[in-house]
Amino acid sequence: MDLDARIYIAGHRGMVGSALLRRLQAMGATQLLTRSRDELDLVDQSAVADFFMRERPEYVFLAAAKVGGIHANNTYPAEFIQQNLAIQTNIIHSAWRHGCRKLLFLGSSCIYPRDCPQPIRESYLLTGPLEPTNEAYAIAKIAGLKMCQAYRIQYGFEAISVMPTNLYGPGDNYHPENSHVAAALIRRFHEAKIAGASEVTVWGSGKPLREFLHVDDFADACLTLMQRPNAPEVANIGSGHELSVAELARLIAELTGYTGRIVFDPTKPDGTLRKRLDTSVMDTIGWHASTPLRAGLLEAINAFAASRH
Repeated sequence: MDLDARIYIAGHRGMVGSALLRRLQAMGATQLLTRSRDELDLVDQSAVADFFMRERPEYVFLAAAKVGGIHANNTYPAEFIQQNLAIQTNIIHSAWRHGCRKLLFLGSSCIYPRDCPQPIRESYLLTGPLEPTNEAYAIAKIAGLKMCQAYRIQYGFEAISVMPTNLYGPGDNYHPENSHVAAALIRRFHEAKIAGASEVTVWGSGKPLREFLHVDDFADACLTLMQRPNAPEVANIGSGHELSVAELARLIAELTGYTGRIVFDPTKPDGTLRKRLDTSVMDTIGWHASTPLRAGLLEAINAFAASRH
């Protein structure tokens, strides 16, 4: 990837997009293109086409999406499928049409079947039913991945799809209802400590296993792929380390200094019970995550606490 070329980051204000922006700036990229939602509505097909025709980005990072946790996915499935289908379709098509040299599409590990073998290989896609709680979002992301493959087959368009495990770190969404598990627990335990609460309730049984990856590590993996000639079409990106939601809750409680009781509510959905990613593709390239979970979470907790004062 030519760092002096025009590079567009779609979704630069989100967690992944902002991490990519920081990394590219540190690497010395000279022509970074960004647009806020007010400046460019990515759901608007004609607006996206006009932007690409005018700006002609040579490299595109498609990190823009409507995202959220289990509650948000369950509550707004129509918005999740409609908005994500529109955003990715508009950008992928316009990027190809207006001469983009390479595009990276941000997928999701939720695209894989709910009960597929572990660890999850890229080849397991479409081999079984999806997790119902985020099916609409997953279907949109599957469509984006397949669109990238179709444009590669028919037009020779170099489009890469990456599937991250659960991300956390700077720029995460700490909304009380619509956040992902790590951010939700950080907020919950921090607020419980400040309030002197005697107990904290965690959604679900605590048994599901998850792996977590610092967003800066993920950005580094994306740039590794974009800079690599003949990069793989599809790649899982994970940390290689998993723990249960209960273990995560206890770790975050410890790091926030919360000493009260932790209660699990099994009436709330657990989601997929396990989804560890097989990272053989990235292992072959020689890329590995570098941020230990404990250190990364402590950094995130301190940043969140500072933002509340």
